[in-house]
Amino acid sequence: MHPGRGTFCSMDQISPNKSCALIGAPAQSGTRARGCLMGPDALRTAGLQDMLEELGCSVEDKGNLRTPTLKQRSHSNPNVHHLAETGAWIEAISAEAYSSAAAFDMTVVLGGDHSVAAGSIPAFARYASDCDQPFYVLWLDAHPDLHLLSSTESGNLHGTPMAYCLGCDGFEGQYPPLPAVLQPERLCMMGLRSVDPAERQLISELGIEVHDMRRIDENGIAEPLARFLDRVAADNGRLHVSLDVDFLDPSIACAVGTTVPGGATFREAHLIMEMLHDSGLVTSLDLVELNPAMDDRAKTARLMVDLTASLMGRTILDRPTRTH
Repeated sequence: MHPGRGTFCSMDQISPNKSCALIGAPAQSGTRARGCLMGPDALRTAGLQDMLEELGCSVEDKGNLRTPTLKQRSHSNPNVHHLAETGAWIEAISAEAYSSAAAFDMTVVLGGDHSVAAGSIPAFARYASDCDQPFYVLWLDAHPDLHLLSSTESGNLHGTPMAYCLGCDGFEGQYPPLPAVLQPERLCMMGLRSVDPAERQLISELGIEVHDMRRIDENGIAEPLARFLDRVAADNGRLHVSLDVDFLDPSIACAVGTTVPGGATFREAHLIMEMLHDSGLVTSLDLVELNPAMDDRAKTARLMVDLTASLMGRTILDRPTRTH
């Protein structure tokens, strides 16, 4: 166990000699698009561990998780597919993420589709509760992923993790029991631009803080993010970041099965990560929905690694010039 972890729930700013765990979660049961299962290895190939070590982190790659082969279960919503398999992924990710939170300063979950957040977020929330600290989430995504099992029309379960994490109805007996519930007032969503009516209703009912791309276009991204980070800091909270490739504009990140035009620019995305590093609040990270089968010479994978580098402390002056 890393010194101090599991006994003292420290939230020191990421800096040299910090320990970092990488957890591969090659799940693609939450979507019908094939390819996300290659995401963790694509991030590794793009140099994620090398980058972290260059920044002074001590890295342990825990490899890719596996789940047992399960008989499929049906649901009253006939569109839902791969329910049992998704539940198994949630259970496996949750166990490993909780263990890593107790042993490392930083845990990075390598997806896989965004259903992996249904495993990571409750696990990190549970550990925050153990530490008697509030748990916050910054959700960077084109979609809120707030569907219930009963409301999803596509049946793609990568559209359900946030509803599950918030303790919404309808997941009992279908997904694993929640080890800890995320409080809606401790959630901030940025970059939304594809929201279904059922999700819009839940956002309103729960009072979730949302900065969609229209608001970001009008007001910029730095001021609302700074306000959210100030709230986390004032509350002595632990912060999890869940970064979906489709948060980014498809012109710079094409390797995703759910491209939505009008996403975050290169500089907007890096500014977010740089501000997160400056805050010293981030203790865990999801990198999800990378589909290498749709990438262009690994550009999206490298961009996700570069964004992680900014989160972990690399500055503009440190950034290498790339050739393509």
